[in-house]
This record gives sequence, C-alpha cells and structure tokens, in this order.
Amino acid sequence: MEKYTNIVYKEVREPASDCTGVPVMLTDETMQERYDSVLRRMKEDHFDTLVVYADLEHGNNFEYLTGFLPRFEEALLVLNQGGTHYMMMGNENLNKVPSARIQAEAIHAPYFSLPNQPMGNSESLTELLKQAGIAPGKRIGLVGWKYFTSSLEDNAKLFDAPSYVVDAIREIAGETGDVVNATHLFIGNKGVRRTNKVNEIEHYEFGASLASDCMLRTMNLLDEGVCETALGESLNALGQKNSVVTIAAAGKRFVKANIYPTENKVKTGDTISLTIGYKGGLSSRVGYAAQDASQLPEGARDYVDAVVKPYYGAVVEWLEQVHCGMTGGQLYQRIDEVLPKAEYHWSLCPGHLTADEEWMSSPVYAGSEEVLESGMLFQIDIIPSVKGYAGTSAESTVALADEALRQEIQKHAPELWKRMMQRRSYLENELNIRLNPDILPMCSTVAYLRPLLFNKAWAMSAK
Repeated sequence: MEKYTNIVYKEVREPASDCTGVPVMLTDETMQERYDSVLRRMKEDHFDTLVVYADLEHGNNFEYLTGFLPRFEEALLVLNQGGTHYMMMGNENLNKVPSARIQAEAIHAPYFSLPNQPMGNSESLTELLKQAGIAPGKRIGLVGWKYFTSSLEDNAKLFDAPSYVVDAIREIAGETGDVVNATHLFIGNKGVRRTNKVNEIEHYEFGASLASDCMLRTMNLLDEGVCETALGESLNALGQKNSVVTIAAAGKRFVKANIYPTENKVKTGDTISLTIGYKGGLSSRVGYAAQDASQLPEGARDYVDAVVKPYYGAVVEWLEQVHCGMTGGQLYQRIDEVLPKAEYHWSLCPGHLTADEEWMSSPVYAGSEEVLESGMLFQIDIIPSVKGYAGTSAESTVALADEALRQEIQKHAPELWKRMMQRRSYLENELNIRLNPDILPMCSTVAYLRPLLFNKAWAMSAK
C-alpha cells in the first residue's frame, strides 16, 4: 500500500516572480526600538557593559544596532549601562562611525586593521578598551555571533571572539569582575532579534523574495549542457551580499574539495543542488536532472515515491500546523511523526530562524519548550538523507504573524500584504495546502518543488 497518499506529483502552474527589486531601509524608529530593547535586556540581566564583536562573517549582532558590517576588518561596539557608547574600529572603517545608526564615540583601534597596515597608535588594546568604558569589577557581557548550548561545558564561559580581545577584556575585569557570553540577549530564547516588526519584515522580505525569484529563474534555465557557472550567475542578482555560499552543483560534488560552481555541464541523471541566500531568506532546491523516472539512475527510479513524497508531506504538515504559541518541541515531534528521523535520517533542526544571517538560531529541537512567537522568520529546513537516492529540498522562508501583526502589516505595508495574500492563494488553490492563518509566505516559491528538474511543468502538490 502506497504511503503519503495525500501527496501527488502532477502538472502545476509555476508561481509568479514577485520581488519588487527595491530594498526597504530600516527606519530611525525601528533602530531606536532595537537600541531600547537591547538596553532593557542589559538591565534585566544586570550587565554593566556589553561588548559586541564583529567581522564580515560574524557581525550581524553588531549590524543589528549599527546598521553595517565592518567588511574586511574587525570591530567592537561597547554599550555602557547609563553611559557613553563607543565603536572601536580599524583604519578603514573608522570613518563609518558618523554614519552609524547608533550614537557612539569613535575609538581608533589599528589592531582591527589588515596585516601590515599602519599601526599609528601608542596605546595597547587594553588601554583602548578602558577608554571605551570597560572597567575592573564590572559584569561584562561579550556578544559574538552564537551562544552555546553544550551539556558538557560552562556555556557562559565559551567565547567566539578572537582570544586577544577576550584576554584583554578579562584582564581589565580582574578577579572581582565577571566576563560572560551574552549572545543569548540577541538570539537566544526571548532574544531581541528573534521577532520582527512590520518595517523589519518589509526589509527582510526583499532578500527572501529576491532569492526565490533567482531560484525560479535558475530552475527554468537548467537543462542538458548548461554549465554550473551559468546556473551560479543566474542565482545571483542586484549586487546583493550573499548570506551563504552560492551552490550550483551538477553530479558529484566537492571534486578536489571545490565548493564553487565550475564549467562542469549538467548531464541527464545528475543530482542537482541549487542554493542562494540573501539578507532575509534562502531558497534551496535539490533533485535530479531528469524529465521522468526512466532517466534516473538504476535503483533510484522510485525516487519521487521513496524520498520526495515523504519529505513533501512533512513540508505540508509544517505549513498547516505551525502557529504562534506552540513550542519548538511540539513542532520537532510532529515532524518526527510524519517523517520519522530513524528512517529518513534528518539530523538538524526542522526549522530555524533567519534574519541578516541565514541561520540565526532555532527554537525547534527535541524537547524544546521555547515558544514560537509572532514576528519570527523561519526557514523550512528539513533535510532527509536516504541511501541510494539524491536528497530533496524546497527550503524557503515564511513569517509567523498573529492576528495583531497581520492587521499591522495590512495597515502599514499594504503592498507587502497584497503579495503575501497572493502567495497564500497560490499555496492553497494551486498546491492544495491548507495554510495555518499564522503563516505568511515571504516569497512566491514556498513549497514549490520540482523533483525532476528537466520537467518544468510538473511539481509536488497536496491533494
């Protein structure tokens, strides 16, 4: 008896590309609300000072308050409870401080500059940190880019900033002070970055929908003989910074450890992996370069039934059941029931939060009591792994919004609301997915999956 009889592979009208092509800036009011929320959490957790570390790869908590990343340098934002704030910058970012979205005094820290650039300073890093208000005997929170959840370590004493920065801060704090990892204030349970207001959702929807449109364009381009570099070029657009490495891979991956698109050409029967991410969301698709099952490798010709239908059933369940107020543990358990982990070998979180970075953190894990809240932005990220078959993926981005937030979006961002309602209509009327009212699609290709990528007319659907 066939399982997953509620899922079908059939002819489906493709969704419309709908990115506006116009980035939405964060307002001064939004930035002030962010600043106020961080200071409030500082006070609640009794921090005298927060030191927020940044580099290009690990700077989104810094960017949350300043509005920018320090590009190829390192940087620190030092927030003092009830005092002056400081931005410690290298040679080529010092001039950005007057344009920052937070009021702070600039401190030139050549230690954060590129190798062999002028060090023109007469003060040690410790002395510069003291100028920024870091003092002995204080409770100091160091914010990197992740917080730790190990059951084996003292997570508050694990730091993901360079040791020369951590050592200097500890030296100043002394035996009477306390230096702890405070990244949870930003991205942990109840962290200030985990929920978004209307302006922030508008801001992030641009990148999520851009990634989606690029993915749809690339799926339509994909054919026999198209090279990976052409696919990679199609995945990128508008000069926007990627949140992940662009993946455009056909056939065997990681040849000679390479992770980037090459001149390798798509061949019938190849496994295909496509991924593009921008600020606000990522789109990923995995399948085969085939028109129908007869073109699949021998032993994998039941791929759609064996792998794709079970996976797609889990995606449908996610979209129909997830709502504000449920716990991450409840979601994790539900996905395990419809797509048993023991059989389909997924290992990560079946859903995680996204923002400026592709994976910010996740309330979705076994036993999680963290509550899914209105304003959260989620990647539907379920990754099955079944021996003998390619993987499958239709990873995309959705927002959770209760009735109050939905009314705010409708009132203050009517064009965004219109796009979201058109996307919901497509999912419900074309793909037969009965969306939970709290689900607002951030792009048009949510749940749009072509497992056999040469066949551009057929896709997965619920009954």
